[in-house]
Amino acid sequence: MADALASGPCGARPRRSFSPGNIMLYGTLIVFCVYYLLPLWVMVMTSLKGMPEIRVGNIFAPPVEITFEPWVKAWATACTGLNCDGLSRGFWNSVRILIPSVILSIAVASVNGYALTFWRFRGSDIFFTILIFGAFIPYQVMLYPIVILLREMGLYGSLWGLVIVHTIFGMPILTLLFRNYFSTIPEELFKARGSMVPGSGASICAF
Repeated sequence: MADALASGPCGARPRRSFSPGNIMLYGTLIVFCVYYLLPLWVMVMTSLKGMPEIRVGNIFAPPVEITFEPWVKAWATACTGLNCDGLSRGFWNSVRILIPSVILSIAVASVNGYALTFWRFRGSDIFFTILIFGAFIPYQVMLYPIVILLREMGLYGSLWGLVIVHTIFGMPILTLLFRNYFSTIPEELFKARGSMVPGSGASICAF
C-alpha cells in the first residue's frame, strides 16, 4: 500500500474541461442549435408584431411594440377551411378525441398485454405476431375500408368514429409495450396475491 502511494497517481490522466476538442464539439453543437431554433425565433417575433412592422421586412428583430392581436385572431376568428372560428374548434375537437382514445387504448391494451404474457393459450404467439404486424401496415391502405365501416356503423363524420379509429391504430404498439412490461414482473407476485398463510389468517399480497 505504501509503495503504491509513493509511486504517485495511476490511471488515465483527467481531461481538461476546455480542451480544444471540447471547445470545437460544444461550439459546433451551439451553432446547430441556433440554426434549428432560428425559425422558431422568427415565428414568435413575427407573431408579436403588427402589420406595419412586419412590412418593414426585418424578420429577425424583436418587436418594437408587442401586440397579441394576431394570437387572439388566430384562436377565435381566423378562417380554417369552411369555418371562421379560429383554431379553437380544432383544438377542442382534438382534446375530445384524445382523452377517450388514450383511456380506451390503455385499458384494452393492458388487458391484452396481461393475457398474452400470463395466459398461454393455443396460438397465442401467432395472434401476437399478427397483432404486431398490424402496426406496420400503412394507414393509407386502410382508409377506404375504414370509411365504409364507419358509414355502415353510422359514425362517419363524427368524433366518436375518430376515437374508434385512433383506439384501434394504437392497440398493436400499446399491446407490445404492456406485454414487455408484464413480462418483467415475476409471476410469483401474481400467484402470491391473495394467498393465505396456514394457521395465521394473514394474507400475503403482492401489492
